Amino acid sequence: MTKKLTVAQALIIFLKNQYVKRDGVENPFFAGCFGIFGHGNVVGLGEALKENKDFKYYQTRNEQAMVHAAAAFSKMKNRLQTFACTTSIGPGATNMITAAASATINRIPVLLLPGDYFSKRTASPLLQQTEYAFTQDMSANDCFKPVSKYWDRINRPEQLVSALLESMRVLTSPSETGVVTLALPHDVQAEAFDYPSELFEKRCWQIQRNLPDEALIEKTVNKIKKASNPMIVAGGGAIYSGSESVIKEFSEKHGIPVTETFAGKGTLHYSNPFNLGGIGATGTKGANEIAKNSDLVIGVGTRYGDFTTASKSVWQNKNVEFININVAEFDAFKNSAIPLQGDARETLKIISHKLENHSTDKGYLEKIKALSREWDDIVSKIYHTDDPERPVQSELLGAVNEFMDEKDVVLCAAGSAPGDLHKLWRTKNSKGFHLEYGNSCMGYEIPGGLGVKMADPSREVYVICGDASYLMLPSDIITSIQEGYKITIILINNEGYASIGGLSQSVGGEGFGTHFKYRNKKTGELDGDFLPVDLAKNAESLGATVFKTEGINEFNEALIKAKQSDKTTVIYVETIRDRKLSGYAYAWWEVPVPEISNSKEVRKAREDYDKNKKNQKSYIKPQ
Repeated sequence: MTKKLTVAQALIIFLKNQYVKRDGVENPFFAGCFGIFGHGNVVGLGEALKENKDFKYYQTRNEQAMVHAAAAFSKMKNRLQTFACTTSIGPGATNMITAAASATINRIPVLLLPGDYFSKRTASPLLQQTEYAFTQDMSANDCFKPVSKYWDRINRPEQLVSALLESMRVLTSPSETGVVTLALPHDVQAEAFDYPSELFEKRCWQIQRNLPDEALIEKTVNKIKKASNPMIVAGGGAIYSGSESVIKEFSEKHGIPVTETFAGKGTLHYSNPFNLGGIGATGTKGANEIAKNSDLVIGVGTRYGDFTTASKSVWQNKNVEFININVAEFDAFKNSAIPLQGDARETLKIISHKLENHSTDKGYLEKIKALSREWDDIVSKIYHTDDPERPVQSELLGAVNEFMDEKDVVLCAAGSAPGDLHKLWRTKNSKGFHLEYGNSCMGYEIPGGLGVKMADPSREVYVICGDASYLMLPSDIITSIQEGYKITIILINNEGYASIGGLSQSVGGEGFGTHFKYRNKKTGELDGDFLPVDLAKNAESLGATVFKTEGINEFNEALIKAKQSDKTTVIYVETIRDRKLSGYAYAWWEVPVPEISNSKEVRKAREDYDKNKKNQKSYIKPQ
């Protein structure tokens, strides 16, 4: 049996019949399609989407933004559901590349469907077609190859069958997932073909919980029993696998503290005495102190980014060893670890069973709990600075943290706020802390907030957004209002690129080029008066409810009003730019400093850099 359909029709009908199943729970894999139409997709995919109204289409304002929204949605759904995203050829397609990189770096599945050149080449060069003198089989869509986990171009209708099945294999793979790009030539989208009917039958993809090799598990058990200062580093994979309760039981039963990456924050409730919070360059005092002397690191679903490892300086014990539980072989082998390639939840259950009642000694347990209590006291003080001038950023974060309900979500991506959040935020549930910090992409914040709200409308979503990030992508405020998905945006104005300005200052660079100032006619530099940009009015012009606040009291009042609002709300506040939190205990991040400079400050920064480099370890000791 066959069914005659255009390529675009076949594609959409296939997508709406794809399901995933894990732990006996089944759901559609695609929640619909984000898109902006142009001449390269409006007739083909546009027509197919119009015909299939049960595969919902969402109109967005920026192509990068819609991929961010899709990725945030999927992250919130533990990668068990996502969106397709369609654009025309040209800038519509290339606008998606930045967001595609973010999704793939963070191991988040999103399907991209950019329009492409005419396969038949009868009208070439097309409007928006990039030409190459040395070949005719390449387009700007080839730029997606480095940021996709699977890429294909559908030059003939019959190619669609194998491409769709391969796409789903990658999108639903716990270890290989990321962006999938199917480039769709204009003309091919509209071509008809007799497709096998079984292609359009309901297909359910089982999300497997694979287990590691038994011999490696036995080796792991022996290592844990011999370790005197073991610790856990919980990454995003710990949450995606749904292992939060298992990690809680494991840490408490065996006396092993838990530290968290950006993606893994929220694995344990903040009040759990075994939760030492964030680790690494933006880590807590307790987490980094424990890491300094740790002899065994158990990585659970982490890829060991440089912030997590403090650029490979946080573990100072020369004999430190690693055990990595990860679905991806690539990540499991990092740091010369015992590679436990498998599902985090099920693997930890087996290890715990084999450990029986083994636990670390009483002195280590008391130290862990004391460090946890100490940090909680520090956070309380930082949250309540009661600054008589403009509030500092940490005080604002504290106000939001204490105001939010337990199930609500805070979201952030770039600037100085992620580091503060990693250190300070008191997480109350594993889906309540949402950071994009694999790519730290400015502009993710507002569309990401939209995606989170779409994934779970029952939660209030609080987006922490600096002025520079806001200016990158504010446009999906309109989409959130159009679709009725209310988010609350905390718009912090610190007069420019404050985070990178602080980094510049820390290495003697004086914050060059990081303030939003007029060019000074006398000096020729960007050191004039501050620009008179009113971001509050900008947000209001896009349809948001806006509260412009001064001081912490007004800010707290605005939080109450925002919660009562039924549409997207912006709370605008100005902060003291130069009041920042310091790092704690081995909290280093490697940023190269010039070896030669006329600046005394830069030369001093270079001395510090050379000193910190000496603490950098290779972590290649064989097991």
